[in-house]
Amino acid sequence: MIPVILSGGSGSRLWPLSRKLYPKQFLSLTGSQTMFQQTLERLPVESEPAIVICNEEHRFIVAEQLQQIGYQAGAIMLEPVGKNTAPAVAIAAMEILQRGQDELMLVLPADHHIADIDKFWSALTRAEHAARDGNLVLFGIEPDGPETGYGYVHKGATLSESVFKVASFAEKPDVATAQNYLDSGEYLWNSGMFVMSATIYLEQLQRYEPDMYETCRKVFESSVSDLDFKRLPEAEFCRCPENSIDYAVMERTDKAVVVPLQAGWSDVGAWSSLWDVHEKDAQDNVLLGDVVTHEARGCLVRGHDKLVALVGVEDVMVIDTQDAVMVVHRDNVQAVKTLVNTLTTQQRSETLMHREVFRPWGSYDSVDMGERFQVKRIKVKPGASLSLQKHHHRAEHWIVVQGTAQVTCGQETFLLAENESTYIPVGEVHRLVNPGKIMLELIEVQSGSYLGEDDIVRLQDNYGRLASIEDAEPQVANA
Repeated sequence: MIPVILSGGSGSRLWPLSRKLYPKQFLSLTGSQTMFQQTLERLPVESEPAIVICNEEHRFIVAEQLQQIGYQAGAIMLEPVGKNTAPAVAIAAMEILQRGQDELMLVLPADHHIADIDKFWSALTRAEHAARDGNLVLFGIEPDGPETGYGYVHKGATLSESVFKVASFAEKPDVATAQNYLDSGEYLWNSGMFVMSATIYLEQLQRYEPDMYETCRKVFESSVSDLDFKRLPEAEFCRCPENSIDYAVMERTDKAVVVPLQAGWSDVGAWSSLWDVHEKDAQDNVLLGDVVTHEARGCLVRGHDKLVALVGVEDVMVIDTQDAVMVVHRDNVQAVKTLVNTLTTQQRSETLMHREVFRPWGSYDSVDMGERFQVKRIKVKPGASLSLQKHHHRAEHWIVVQGTAQVTCGQETFLLAENESTYIPVGEVHRLVNPGKIMLELIEVQSGSYLGEDDIVRLQDNYGRLASIEDAEPQVANA
């Protein structure tokens, strides 16, 4: 069985923690590991190395988080744009068949929480048997309430123990309909997790969505390897129809079956879902970070770097980050997506990235900014280097706080130790390298007439970013 991990979502309902360039699957929401890492860690040990499908913008985050847990992916395939799940799984299936491995695919979103791994594995065994009989298998979650945020699956005829034909799919219902589904005992939540043969999935996709199938075939044949990634060509992929596995195949095929799963599952799709999966205190509060409450009940508070205090409130979600604070009532958490759309329309950078921005070499945090100056805290991983570059409008002062810096400035290359500093004039070619064994931390003070992140000319780069998305989007690029 070959896992296919879908990690291209945006998680906008979990703003301000989840952002476009650092979405929820790469965050530690339900434990010390990120949701992406947890998805990989719960895979059966006998499964093949996973194929990861992710957005091109997230490629270095994926590579870093794989390295952190020592996981070697079978492939990391980069989507230039999101086209929903049906094309992504088709591309993965073609990758599998090209290797001569006509194996089952275990298709998993990278942002789900599963509390009971043993029950998940037990259901997976049943799903595997059903898939080897030629079925396209969906995991259906046993509902524990009249949930209106999920689609539903109507169980049909019993095929074997805990394996049912899919009678029909139902869209997200209103409360009364959801209660009827719950009372009937015949409906399950649609989890978006599947087990299926690569060959059979492609056969069904070709039958029901021939244009999508043909476009995916051309895209896959034109894909190219780049470092540890496989890039899908943007022009061709943009022409691909956009659709989910459910709409493209599962709701139309006669091979759809469902395996019930009751394993503490959640898609953590909103702040109320995170409240559901965490342990509560005596007042039903989930308090994460430096939080103090008085006569507060049923709240979720996630602090960051400051004290957060709540007095006399109920059922509110308070999320504090370095650059934004959001307060929302638990009954209205689905509207966070509408708020994010509004902020996006206003071109607010807070929807794109956090104040601390991660790069393949480390990260930078813009700690202060004013007219004609900006102060950043820069971290460079051991052995990593920023690109060889220059700026047309700003000069930079570097002060080493921790570790050792190897600095190239013009024709000179020299070392800086802790508490030492240097100056990079406007227009001078320069580079920063960490030659040591510990993290390099320094303070960078920029000064000049223009401090936008698009004032960068890369002359050489170890990460293939000379013509990348970072260069194309002002206020996103750095080093």
